[in-house]
Amino acid sequence: MGFNTKTRALQVTTACCLAIFMPGALIFGFPGIMGPYWQSAFQVGKAQVGLILFYVLAAAGIHMFLIGRLQEKIAPAWVMAVGALVYGAATEFVGHATSIRGVYGWAFLVGAASTFIYLPAITVVQRWYPERRGLVSGLVSMFFGISGAVMAPLFNRMLQALDYQPTTRVLALITLTIGLCAALFIRLPAIAPLQNPEQQPAFAGQAASLTLGQSLRTRSFWLMWFTYAFAGAAGVAMVTLAVPFGLSRGMNAGQAIVILVAFNLTNGFSRLASGYLSDLTGRKTIMSVTFLLGGGAYMLLPFSAGLVLWGALAAVIGFAFGTLFAVSAPFVSDCFGMAHFGTIFGLIFTAYGFLAGILGPWLGGYLLDLFQGNFIPVFFYLGSLMLVSALMIRLTAAHTECTL
Repeated sequence: MGFNTKTRALQVTTACCLAIFMPGALIFGFPGIMGPYWQSAFQVGKAQVGLILFYVLAAAGIHMFLIGRLQEKIAPAWVMAVGALVYGAATEFVGHATSIRGVYGWAFLVGAASTFIYLPAITVVQRWYPERRGLVSGLVSMFFGISGAVMAPLFNRMLQALDYQPTTRVLALITLTIGLCAALFIRLPAIAPLQNPEQQPAFAGQAASLTLGQSLRTRSFWLMWFTYAFAGAAGVAMVTLAVPFGLSRGMNAGQAIVILVAFNLTNGFSRLASGYLSDLTGRKTIMSVTFLLGGGAYMLLPFSAGLVLWGALAAVIGFAFGTLFAVSAPFVSDCFGMAHFGTIFGLIFTAYGFLAGILGPWLGGYLLDLFQGNFIPVFFYLGSLMLVSALMIRLTAAHTECTL
């Protein structure tokens, strides 16, 4: 890779990281801070607030597959610019919501828009760094995950200082500006087109790429699909449960936010660390170990005491959740190649979109209401989802072991 090529690769990677930052903050930080406000303003329960992330994830599940196919035909910069426009408009819209249904509408729009930015970003960086796919996928994913931890305290301060509607307007402008500016730098590397890409390896040492139909006939595809549903549900549930858990233990809002921040910090930083380690030690090992630890942390959480320990256990869960996103993308390309990566990964992501929101935030909120605020059955249920995910990923074939 020459000097000019290295410079361009660095520019593109930086742009991808910046483009995904505010979308991540609005998904992982905004609902956790605004949830109590929406609950009070619209007179709804925790289960209704938990449904916010269901709409985010359902929209992502619907659109991830579609964007996977679209980006094979349209330049990624244009796809990402459309995502920025939708994010800005949706965030302006939620400032005028008069009921929880308006918030659900915002959630669906930002969930859809996230796919316009996230999938092109991780695809583009893997193209620029084919031998470091885990590292660069983890880097982009880190910015997506860590943004919630960085921005959650700022969201809280803005809400107190500016009130609700001015806060959403400022966030809409920031998101739109950063997204459109970043899209200007998104480019794919110049490579000679393959006459028959399905018959070509995506990178040295890998078998030929599989088509979507061939991938669907593998055991690995479905094990990954259910892993995304279960581990994704357990991880994303912490977004809406962290602050209520802290409040239930007598913390004030500022202290309870520390638990959410701890979760989001490792949700972000783990993506770089686990992505890098997966290039060295293998994808399955990293995912299964972190899922196992995340499940144990969930089960210990309701029996622990003190903000430091609660934050530490939430951080373990965040690490497992971040690992899912950092390592699964290069694992998919390990198994199925890069020729149809966007389409195959998009279809696997539908599990997260359609099931994780129901199995995690919504069902977690429902159980919390059912058991009158008792977090023990809720956290044991979510921990079990993580443990099952650890087992499933161990059964998933890696690299050229993926066979029909």
